Amino acid sequence: MAESWPFLDTFEPNFRPLVVIELAKGTKEETIEWFTKRIVDKKANGGAQLLVKPLVTENGDEHIYLVGASHFRLLLGAETVGLVKECNDNSMRTFTYSGRKTFKDFADDNHNFLTMAECQYIIKHELENLRAKDEKMIPGYPQAKLYPGKSIVRRLLTSGILVQIFPLHDREELKKLRHSWYGRVKVGYQPLDEIRCYFGETIALYFGFLEYFTFALIPMAVIGIPYYVFAWEDYDKYVMFATFNLLWSTVILEVWKRICAIMTYRWGTLLMKRQFEEPRPGFHGVLGINPVTGREEPVYSSIKRQIRIYLVSLPFVCLCLYFSLYVMMIYFDLEQWALDYHEANNSNFSSLMLFVPSIIYAIVIEIMNRIYRYAAEFLTSWENHRLESSYQNHLILKVLVFNFLNCFASLFYIAFVLFDMKLLRQSLATLLITSQILNQFAESLLPYWLQKRYKKRTKKRMCSLKTDTDLSLVEQVNLEKEMGTYFGTFDDYLELFLQFGYVSLFSCVYPLAAVFAVLNNITEIYSDALKMCRVYKRPFAEPTANIGVWQLAFETMSVISVVTNCILIGMSPQVNALFTDSKTDLILTVALVEHLLLALKFIMAFVIPDKPRDIQIKLAKLEFESLEALKQQQMQLAAESLKE
Repeated sequence: MAESWPFLDTFEPNFRPLVVIELAKGTKEETIEWFTKRIVDKKANGGAQLLVKPLVTENGDEHIYLVGASHFRLLLGAETVGLVKECNDNSMRTFTYSGRKTFKDFADDNHNFLTMAECQYIIKHELENLRAKDEKMIPGYPQAKLYPGKSIVRRLLTSGILVQIFPLHDREELKKLRHSWYGRVKVGYQPLDEIRCYFGETIALYFGFLEYFTFALIPMAVIGIPYYVFAWEDYDKYVMFATFNLLWSTVILEVWKRICAIMTYRWGTLLMKRQFEEPRPGFHGVLGINPVTGREEPVYSSIKRQIRIYLVSLPFVCLCLYFSLYVMMIYFDLEQWALDYHEANNSNFSSLMLFVPSIIYAIVIEIMNRIYRYAAEFLTSWENHRLESSYQNHLILKVLVFNFLNCFASLFYIAFVLFDMKLLRQSLATLLITSQILNQFAESLLPYWLQKRYKKRTKKRMCSLKTDTDLSLVEQVNLEKEMGTYFGTFDDYLELFLQFGYVSLFSCVYPLAAVFAVLNNITEIYSDALKMCRVYKRPFAEPTANIGVWQLAFETMSVISVVTNCILIGMSPQVNALFTDSKTDLILTVALVEHLLLALKFIMAFVIPDKPRDIQIKLAKLEFESLEALKQQQMQLAAESLKE
């Protein structure tokens, strides 16, 4: 089939496959010919001007295609997507092909100027921007309708013609990264720059935040150990620990902003301009005109969306929250049963039974969180949000609200309704440790075991990740296409968010919470690195300048922790002894201290700059130079018009 398509013979002699396109088996030949022609056609003709090559499998089936691009095409693509690279004067600037000689390490024969992840990101951008011109349908599939401006790749995906698109691993680079990242147990920093070059900024920022958060927990853990050892039942001494907790939760988040700015400036993403967002793949509606772009695209009434949100999604979320509280009350009934059983028997077995309700409840919480996650994704998709950012914000809000109540409602009830500090300590310890064990198993160990089983069933493919055997490209593609898909950092950040809640909200009654969090995060770094390198397909790089809405989520949790810890301090016998005559004075004093601490928190957030001074100067300098260049351009245009 390939021989009959002359446009497929436009390969460079050193064609480098970067991205794999897998079509459904049995895809019609006219569809394949039309799609591949659009990929290789010139940009002026509505194509992507990339290189494509069919991958012939052992049975001769051609439904997998390799996509690459010439060095020249990738450089033009780097300018299109607005990549920022380092210049010869050590400044960071948006790459332009005309000014390519001014960029550090650039040479016409240096094909490593762009990282492989950047090249794959450029190809993904070009493929996603393949749009229908005058086609009314996908050739060979009349039911797959098209209209001018519709994304071809998205229509192929929703129609089931296109199975998946994924970037290929670079086996040599992956081997080096694995060795420096988790190949040996060592005390040191992660190779974040290498992770960024291979997986992109989004994933590198997650691992950077995980590493930073782990180091930030160490002071809490160091202080918590003597509190646990020497003041196990003396809650009076936890007042100082709670006070330190308040300052700690604020400072670490503000310092992270500065570290994040330093990293993303070095990587260039701090300077990248936000592109105009296209409609998300699942968005549907009546064909209309976008008033901003002037292009035809689906239009959906915002009133209908609001009706779906407030009349369906909101009641459903409230119902789930009520069910979570109902399960919580069942848990307290089990706790009472275990306590009665222990008082009746008073044996070692009955002592162990005291922990059973908390363990069962922790497992139920994890199951409910995962089931609710699927329901939240379905509802958010059904709400039909136009932009991916809007979809993500609504999804995160739904998941965070439920997870917060599901994980912490029992602790709030124990602390502020039952006033049982011993049960609070026991429940916090059990929930924290059980959730960490379950997450490690579900996110890393289970997928890794399943992947090993798959490799054992495929004798030749087994060697690609276990030894240094040089396997063919066909075997590599066939192995990688069967690997699991990494769906982003959502679950990873959610796990850290809940862990931050356990540590900041109630750790003053269980100081070892930070210790277990540190131990978990150390293993998390290695297990997450393992799953990225050996369990999942390589994800596309996604440039980002920060951790996004998760920064706001962590800051909100830190505000809640101020209120929680102030109330816990007010409940301590040491503070109560100062207000023996009037509880009203105690409440007013606690409220005053809480407001003062919140004010201190916001003052600290204001005083600590989000970006270091040197980076602020560099950004201001770039902005000034851009304005000067714009003025020069306008003056030249004015001078030319006067001459005419």
